[in-house]
Amino acid sequence: MEAAELGGGFWESLDAVAPGATLPEEAAHLPAGLGAVLFRSSGTGGEPKWIVHTRRSLSASAESVNRHLGVAAGHCWGLALPLHHVGGFGVVARVAAAGCRLASFAGRWDPQPFTRWLDAAGVSHLSLVPTQVHDLVTAGLRAPGSLEAVVVGGGRLGREAGAAARRLGWPVLASYGSSEAGSQVATQLPDGSPYDPDRLPILDAWRVRTDPGGQLEITGPALFLATLGRAGLERRTTAWFRSGDLGEVDGRFLRMTGRADHLVKILGELVDPEQVERALGIDGLVVVAVPDARAGSRLLGVHAGLAAELLARLAEKNRQLAGYQRLAEIVEVAEIPRGSLGKVRRGELAEWFSKKDNQ
Repeated sequence: MEAAELGGGFWESLDAVAPGATLPEEAAHLPAGLGAVLFRSSGTGGEPKWIVHTRRSLSASAESVNRHLGVAAGHCWGLALPLHHVGGFGVVARVAAAGCRLASFAGRWDPQPFTRWLDAAGVSHLSLVPTQVHDLVTAGLRAPGSLEAVVVGGGRLGREAGAAARRLGWPVLASYGSSEAGSQVATQLPDGSPYDPDRLPILDAWRVRTDPGGQLEITGPALFLATLGRAGLERRTTAWFRSGDLGEVDGRFLRMTGRADHLVKILGELVDPEQVERALGIDGLVVVAVPDARAGSRLLGVHAGLAAELLARLAEKNRQLAGYQRLAEIVEVAEIPRGSLGKVRRGELAEWFSKKDNQ
């Protein structure tokens, strides 16, 4: 399915679709007339599943994002992400909701032709992943004047990296979302305030709370309907969805702190490697946990060639952490494994180092 196929007729159709992918055999379990839209789950464990949305839930997400960013009919959304990902599909949904123009970037990702394309197409709004922003900044490319907002999703863009992008004119906005939410739950406003990934305004479509363990729970009209796997269709049975993400809610603002399923025990203390990574604040550093016979687990700081001054800053920051949070080792590798959208494959890294220890 191409972006051009997602025009007005798509939104009235009740046929099941998997944007950017082949409809799976499991779709036979879907009730007729549901109007299901399927996205492959990016979960970290268990049997692969599909997230089941409806046209209505995805439209609710698109309308909320457009209101949050002030998108109107005269704007132009740029599509630079694949449709099988909610970040890419969400762009097309927002175009349909706003009645605005869509420009699609053709070909493989390359920051220089991409920047020229943005300028020529007059793109005003854009969704990117952190790896793409990193490439634009590394290349020293300035943003075209037409851009009003660049929503960064699919992972966390650090404060320093975001500030560097802003200096080059890229109006990057930190966001938090998920496939289950159909797109964004909380996103910075395009109001000229400094880039801040730690205080995100919650979109008007959502109510967000935390459970006693600090996990985020969300509810709203854009929430997914069910999951689909070999066992069939499993409908969501509660209004609130527990995300597995850890965070803090302050009124209508959200601060992300990590993942519940990443917690490990180190010297009897629960530690989130991603939270340690954020505390260290070094772009290009990935913190993973590996088993340790004495401490239960230990933390490794993995990088693919940090500059000497960054390594010195890292060593100093590491010394300032509590003992159980400190990196046991800083390791350089040839390449950080990443998925198709640039998200770090933490599990793959941790597994590789665990096997290496046992050799």
